[in-house]
Formats: sequence, structure tokens, C-alpha cells
Amino acid sequence: MKLTFLGAAHEVTGSCYYLETAQSRFLVDCGMEQGRDIYVNEEIPVPAGQLDFVLLTHAHIDHSGMLPALFAQGFKGPIYATEATCNLCDIMLRDSAHIQEFEAEWRNRKGRRQGKEEYIPAYTMKDAMGVIRNFKGCAYGKEITPAPGVRVRFVDAGHLLGSASIEIWLSEGDIEKKLVFSGDIGNVNQPLIRDPSYITEADYCIMESTYGDRSHGERPDYAKRLAEVIQKTFDRGGNVVIPSFAVGRTQEMLYFIRQIKEQKLVTGHDNFPVYVDSPLANEATTIFAEHPYDCFDEEALALYRKGINPMSFPGLKISITSDDSKAINFISEPKVIISASGMCDAGRIKHHLKHNLWRRECTILFVGYQSVGTLGRALVEGADVVRLFGEEVSVAAQILQLPGVSGHADVNGLLKWAGSFEPKPDKVFVTHGEDSVTEIFSRRLHDELGLEAIAPFSGTVFDLASGSFDKVTEGVRVEKKPVLSPKTRKAAAVFDRLFAMGQRLMSVIRKNEGGANKDLERFTREIQSLCDKYDRE
Repeated sequence: MKLTFLGAAHEVTGSCYYLETAQSRFLVDCGMEQGRDIYVNEEIPVPAGQLDFVLLTHAHIDHSGMLPALFAQGFKGPIYATEATCNLCDIMLRDSAHIQEFEAEWRNRKGRRQGKEEYIPAYTMKDAMGVIRNFKGCAYGKEITPAPGVRVRFVDAGHLLGSASIEIWLSEGDIEKKLVFSGDIGNVNQPLIRDPSYITEADYCIMESTYGDRSHGERPDYAKRLAEVIQKTFDRGGNVVIPSFAVGRTQEMLYFIRQIKEQKLVTGHDNFPVYVDSPLANEATTIFAEHPYDCFDEEALALYRKGINPMSFPGLKISITSDDSKAINFISEPKVIISASGMCDAGRIKHHLKHNLWRRECTILFVGYQSVGTLGRALVEGADVVRLFGEEVSVAAQILQLPGVSGHADVNGLLKWAGSFEPKPDKVFVTHGEDSVTEIFSRRLHDELGLEAIAPFSGTVFDLASGSFDKVTEGVRVEKKPVLSPKTRKAAAVFDRLFAMGQRLMSVIRKNEGGANKDLERFTREIQSLCDKYDRE
């Protein structure tokens, strides 16, 4: 039984882990890298078609976003996740595919005029729709057996609706080892969802470290702070633009604004409008409302039992179509605009930035983590000019961050979660953090909790049975790729798809072992015919 680290190793996004036993091969998470790619990630060691199943911690794209690409490469097995995660992925993966196809169309339309190489999306809507059908919903706390010698249980991680830490028991002969994948560990006292649960036993723990080098500080009065920003901005005649993750953070903002309106914390701007300009966010809000009893905390449940929607209020306006979105920026009255994506790297938020960044009376309010290399990070770090849709836009608006708002536990929350194990795990593998942060947090786990902690690079292989490393890698930094001509790049992409189908064919052949001779002979003739047709010296 072996564990291979693939993604989110010394990086914050792209979570992906490969596990192999004598009887099964599977992944935990299959996320997309977002922002700047620092290190080269190893490929999955086996063809996608040979994977038996995937376990998914939660719906965020940096954990789920490459599942459609995996499907396109031949994976057809089940994906196990909580019910709420399945529901969220239904909309999030379709949205991701739509954004990629739209971006590809826009880039290629413009690129052709400039003689640039063709941009090819990672996957299509067809791939997203295909993989969504393979999701299998699981209840918190209920043990499942996805394969012989593998037992799994999902535990509430308190990070996002449906988010989970995953307990995995692997058995080979008389050896059994328990792994715990933390997923993204939630912050405490978040609105709407419950605090993270704590797991007490594990042989090996694989845990995130997003905020492993810092504290969120004292928990502020979020509604009061947000009200102050809205009040000052409206008083000077500006808009408050909130780049917000469509799933999770948007619903929290709606929760706070409901409080602000109920308590009349903003004066002189009665019934001010709040536009949620993200079809994904609007669908996600509906899904949140459908899971009160398995995910809501006591405060949100109390409102729900009184017949109060904790995410709705007078003045809330939903933007669906692109015409709805465009119309927002021609409305003169001060308003709050909540739009995705949260890091400003795609989606409708870029249009709202183009219309508001240059206006001194406006405020751009960031309410979530900004990865290195994203537009959001550049704005937070003080960029004077940014480029949007091929045009330079001056940054004159006030750029603010709402302190303490995070779906991730800070370093103290991470230490509390890691300190809950008794006895201590044999090893803790630190992942899902910026390069230096993974090392800093590993040292803190060792120095403060006495844990044997290591931050592995992509490609590291650990033998779970013997407790030793089969392979230890060093980080290989991403080099700038040579510019290929559109013709060369398109040919390479077509060949990659052909190669993936060849790998899937091998998987299908293996699955037909022991079949009827008549069927196997017909299958062989069909393959022989294809080989004869395309065999070239």
C-alpha cells in the first residue's frame, strides 16, 4: 500500500493524491491549479482508465476541478463525496467548463487576429456532464467500502457546505493502516455552517497548511466592519464591489448583509440594492438552503426554524443573463456588487472591475484568500495599473480586505486540529500551503506538538505498510514553455487525446479478461483492423 503526492505539494492549489493497494488504485481529490504554477507536478502514475474510484473532500475547484479532464482521459469509475458536495459539484464543474470554453473562444477569436497560438481548454462541457453522472453521495459519519480492503468515512471539516476530512482504512493481509486526509480545515464560528469536527486516531495524517504561518487575529464583528465599508463608500457616491467565491463566501456575505439590514447598520441609504452577479453563486445559494439539517450551525438553524431565510433580504437582486450583468454598471445609485471569481482571474467580476477600479469613490473589498499570480493578489499588493480585456485600467478605487474572513483555519486552528490525535500519528505530511509555509508549519508541528512532520514535493512516494519512503523528490520549478505555433500545439493536443484513448483501450481489455471467447475474438479482430488501417512505418 503506497501513497504518492501529486498536487498541492509546496503549493496552495491543485490537491491530488494517488493511493495504491494490492487490489485497488484511487485518488483523493483531483484539483485544478489556480494562480501561478510554481512547481512541476508529477502525472498520475497509471492511466486514468485504470483508476477504480476517487474520494473527494469538497467541491472547491482546486480540489475537484480536474475531474472532467480525468473523465476525458478514460476514467469512468465512481466519485464518492458528501451529498452536499455532489450537489455543488453538479453546478461548479459545469460552470468551470463553461468558463474555460468561453475563455478559449474569446482568446482564440482575438488571438487569430494577432497571429497567436491557439488556446485549448483543459476540458469541455461534455466532459463535465459525463463525470457529474459518476458522483455518489455519502452521509457524514457513515462508513462505506468502495473496494475490497478499503473502508472510508467522511467527517465534517467545517470549511464549506459538504466539506469533509476523510478517514481511510487500508488492509492488506494482516496489515491495516489508517490515513486521515484533512481536506481544507474550516475556521471556527463561521456563519451558516458548523465548526470542524476533530479526529482522534490515525497512523498517517495528510493535512493542509494554507494559513500555517499566521493567525487571523481576534474575530471581528464582520457585519459591523462590512457595514462601515458600505456606509463610507455610499456616502461618497461609490459602489462596493466584492470579488467573492461563488460557493461559500458569497452566501456568508449575504448572511452578514441580512444582519446589516435587519439591525439598520447602514443609514441614509435605505433599502440599498445588493446585486449577486454570478449564476453559479445563485444556484449555490439554493443548494445551501436545501441542506439546513446536515450542514447548518445552530444559529442559522434557529433562523430557518422561524421561517427566515438567513441568506435573503429586501433589496437583494439576482443577475442571471449577461444583459442583466451589463445593466448593473449603468445604474447610477450606490450599490453592492457581489461577483465571481473571488481571485478575479475569470468570470463577470472582471467586467465590474473595469467599470469601477478607476473611480476614486468606489471600493473593491476582498473577502478571501488571493493566490500568488492572480489579479486579486496584484490588487491587494498595491498594483497601480492592471490589464483587463487587453486594456490598461488605472487603480484609483480604495482596495480593502475584510479582516479575519476566511473559510480556512488559521495556524492556531490547524495546531488544535493536529493536536487532537491521541496517540500521535506516525507521520504528518504537510501539503496545501505556499512553499515556505509548508516548511514553517512542519517545524511548528514538530516543535510544539512533538509530531514527525514533513512537507513532501510532488512525486514523493511513501510505503504505508513499512513506514518508509520509496522515493523522495525535490521540487522542480516550472520553466517557461517554448512558444509553439498554433498548428504544432493543435497537433500535440490531438495526439494527446489519441494517446489517452489508447490507455483507455488497455483498461477495457483488462476488464474483459475471462469473457466469452466469441466476444474476445470479435474484439481482437476489431483492434487488428484498426491497427492494420493506421499502422505506419
